Amino acid sequence: MRPIAITMGDPSGISGELSLKAWLKLKDQPTPFYCLDNINRLRNVNDYIDLDVPIHPIQDPSEAIDLFKNALPVLDIPLKEEAIFGKLNSANGQTVLDSISIAVQHTIQGKAAAVVTNPIHKAALYEVGFAYPGHTEYLAALGGENKPSIMMLACDSLRVIPVTIHQSLKTAIDDLTTEKIIYTAEIAHKALKDLYDINEPRLAISGLNPHAGESGKMGHEDEEIIAPAITSLKNKGINAFGPLPADTMFHAEARANYDLAICMYHDQALIPIKTLDFHGGVNVTLGLPFIRTSPDHGTALDIAGKGIANPSSFINAIKMAYTMAKAQQK
Repeated sequence: MRPIAITMGDPSGISGELSLKAWLKLKDQPTPFYCLDNINRLRNVNDYIDLDVPIHPIQDPSEAIDLFKNALPVLDIPLKEEAIFGKLNSANGQTVLDSISIAVQHTIQGKAAAVVTNPIHKAALYEVGFAYPGHTEYLAALGGENKPSIMMLACDSLRVIPVTIHQSLKTAIDDLTTEKIIYTAEIAHKALKDLYDINEPRLAISGLNPHAGESGKMGHEDEEIIAPAITSLKNKGINAFGPLPADTMFHAEARANYDLAICMYHDQALIPIKTLDFHGGVNVTLGLPFIRTSPDHGTALDIAGKGIANPSSFINAIKMAYTMAKAQQK
């Protein structure tokens, strides 16, 4: 199994702490990874918060396999200026982007099994020409993809995908189409088969309005937009069902009946998973030509350097990337 590539993230945030704590937790497990990071930066974080992690430089990802149990493998990337906890510095923006692009390159070349991205801060990147709405769009460009990627949030007890993402609720409703629902469900169906080894994925499709519209009494979107998408998916052999009232599809008994829930807008999907597992949820990007996961939180500049960052989501992102890579290899 090839190692997993871990990106730097914003060097002023908690990313270094997350990488170090992840190694402490996973060093004895079959999830080898290496960091594309500045080795002096990681050593400073290590000393400052007293984690006592052995750090070893590497020149090639292949070295990480044998080294991982004894030290954190780091492929060194120079910083323009020393990183200061909690203080954004656009001078280091290009280094952050280089870390991401090299990780993607390694994965596409077959040197790495997957990419796990540490959180970035876009404000620190705009001054070096970062022209993308977010991390995901940049990754898609690096992978040569011109189709929309899909954001899935996953934990042990739930997987969710919002069809519309970072928009106002009014805009999200206006932008919701039958075609978007079908596209999202098809990507999800393929990912569950290829990356999660689920032979017959079950997709629960939420409604948009209260009670899934209650036969048109509370809006017509459920009947006119969502129901036709489900019919089309069924005709393609995909086990999709709904539209389901969103307020009754996330309790334990309901979750036992599906492998993934497709929701119509951001909060409809993210509220249940963050309620079930706030610290352990993982962000997975589907539709890329490589596996990418990330923790479901930001750079946390306010607690950088304090040694109190919770690494659960980051550790779960590494574990999930490894599981997905194994399924893909199979």
